[in-house]
Amino acid sequence: MSARGSAMPRRSARDRLHWESTGEGTTVLLITGLGLSGGAWWRTVPVLARRFRVLTFDNRGVGRSRASSCSYTTEAMADDAVSVLDAAGVSRADVYGFSLGGMAAQQLALRYPERVRRLVLGATQPGGPRALPPDDQTLGFIRRRSELTDEEAAWASVPYNYGPACRRRHGARIAEDIAARIACPFSPDAYRAQLYAASLHNCLGRLDRIHAPTLVVHGQHDRMIPVRNAELMAERIPGAELRILEHSGHLYPTEEPRVDEAISAFLAAAEQA
Repeated sequence: MSARGSAMPRRSARDRLHWESTGEGTTVLLITGLGLSGGAWWRTVPVLARRFRVLTFDNRGVGRSRASSCSYTTEAMADDAVSVLDAAGVSRADVYGFSLGGMAAQQLALRYPERVRRLVLGATQPGGPRALPPDDQTLGFIRRRSELTDEEAAWASVPYNYGPACRRRHGARIAEDIAARIACPFSPDAYRAQLYAASLHNCLGRLDRIHAPTLVVHGQHDRMIPVRNAELMAERIPGAELRILEHSGHLYPTEEPRVDEAISAFLAAAEQA
């Protein structure tokens, strides 16, 4: 079963968030990363939809979502995600956030704990002074990304998004990712606003207040968000499980796609408990 709709963000009656629903069962809400639309989950949705109802959405100002202003924080992104749950008629869901979406997912679990059943934090960071930033070369690319065309930026991002093993062995997968990315509209204004939101993000001191069962997933060779950030989060969130993917960089769903099955099993465990 599939459906789509629009949600009205809590902060502006003029804005609309495009969302889509696939599958049936307990709901899993997916929150995507920097500059990406909900379509970026195209590898993951079919796997999770075997067991769950999967909600994806385009973040404010990205893809088919509309925004009168692209100025926001990860707190505002969490509010937007809850607006999608409201519009889809979901009171409580599993939440899986990736990269910037993982920062919004942390805020969602802290601001709306009653809405989160289980939490997956993928390739993300907690913010604050102890969070480890990317190396200088990676930071330089992130800052100039919006100055490039979509195709130039997609190909230029390969050394930063994928680990060495994937670049050597799975060029076809990378090409599939890039083709999907180029097909989706990219908003430089939204990208810069999301970078600003990420720079302000700081949940580290509050992570011990997250009581939803949590799985932290990260690639060992992640250059965008170094793996030490995953360890920090797993140390702070009570009972969190940590899964480090030894051969992956940032975009681990492409590099080690079997991880989607492991994430599905983690989410399904709540139903069996």
